[in-house]
Amino acid sequence: MEGFKTIIEPFKIKMVEPISITTYSQRKHYLESAHYNPFLLNSDQVMIDLLTDSGTSAMSSEQWAGIMRGDESYAGARSWRRMKEVVHELTGCPYLLPTHQGRAAERILYSYLGGKGKTFISNTHFDTTRANIEFSGAEAIDIPIPEGTVPSLEHPFKGNMDLKRLEALIAEKGAQNIGAVVLTVTNNSGGGQPVSMENAREIGSICKKNHVLFILDCCRIAENSYYIKHREAGYEHYDYKTIAQEMFNLADGAIMSAKKDGLVNMGGFLALRDKELSEACQNLLIITEGFTTYGGLSGRDMEAIAIGLEEVFEPDYLVYRIKSTAFLGDHLTSLGVPIIRPVGGHAVYVDAKSFYPHIPVEEYPGQALVCELYLKGGIRSVEIGSVMFGKYDEAGKLVPAAMELVRLAIPRRVYTQSHMEFISEVFEKLLPDKESVTGLEITQEPKFLRHFTAHFRRL
Repeated sequence: MEGFKTIIEPFKIKMVEPISITTYSQRKHYLESAHYNPFLLNSDQVMIDLLTDSGTSAMSSEQWAGIMRGDESYAGARSWRRMKEVVHELTGCPYLLPTHQGRAAERILYSYLGGKGKTFISNTHFDTTRANIEFSGAEAIDIPIPEGTVPSLEHPFKGNMDLKRLEALIAEKGAQNIGAVVLTVTNNSGGGQPVSMENAREIGSICKKNHVLFILDCCRIAENSYYIKHREAGYEHYDYKTIAQEMFNLADGAIMSAKKDGLVNMGGFLALRDKELSEACQNLLIITEGFTTYGGLSGRDMEAIAIGLEEVFEPDYLVYRIKSTAFLGDHLTSLGVPIIRPVGGHAVYVDAKSFYPHIPVEEYPGQALVCELYLKGGIRSVEIGSVMFGKYDEAGKLVPAAMELVRLAIPRRVYTQSHMEFISEVFEKLLPDKESVTGLEITQEPKFLRHFTAHFRRL
């Protein structure tokens, strides 16, 4: 609301879900049993769950009404046509493949385009994107702008891709060997930072000139549109949906986990412009997900997605969403907690390397902070650093990630301002004895996506 400092939620609460209030001793036992990996905690052992904003949003009364209208026909359901119309209007892509979530769309597209000798280039690949690409035998290369890897630096579009490096990589690898250029909006692993329309336009131009496929990873497209409207000259008078449509028009296709800006608990899609590519992916869809008019979704899910993709562009919702996340970030900054600035749209990213400068990257300062947040306040968060993105060289030595971060992902329409104030208070309690916190070592890990199931022990 204009003229007021207090951010009010643009909705009323009609139903509540209890939170289990735990003690420190209980949480200590739970964390030890989970091998110091919050992914392995049970949900009822968590007080405030900031592990992810994916699929954790609260749906609206209209979405719940849509669920009751869901058409569960195997082929040609009304709910499919409703979702298809909404996605087509938004993306402009004539071919739509529904999937049960975004990583299924990634697997279908990148397994078809990938393979040994192929390279995928992104501002920053997220964990499942990178895993699907590398599982195919291809390589995934991140080329964020230099400003995007300096947490404290203020920059309006830290999610941008480095255009000079993009052109150099295409020339070095050969355009025919580029599986796709993938622009993640907002840049999740880079701190939830937005991408400018100018940057997207230049990427589209470079890809077109070199006949390289340009794909939008658009799961937070509405949040990215907010930043373009409020930070990029020339877009002040555009509405958020129009801005999103302009960005979609620059690309050859899009992958979406609708569990983010689709405001649903499950669902995603792959949207494409090329008929031949669509038909090839459609074959994989039928084999692995389901028939072409439902993919891995029920009719009620498709109804909820169609409604969510309209609600997410409502101005009151987006202002609340961005400002409530900034509220938490600003509070942490006032306490002296180092975070990525400016605050991103869907999460606050804490610079764990600066928070625990005494813990070397080989001992995972981000994982240490994740554990302390749970122990002190029952807050579940996620490390986005060398646990998630670190590699081993041929000698078995860790090659660390570019940044050691902890993400506090805010579920949409779930927590109130008092929850955010409590999170700040937990950080306040971490500050006095943070020098005494020790790192961790990995005792068990899988080959891919190790952060989901790895076991740790305290050093």
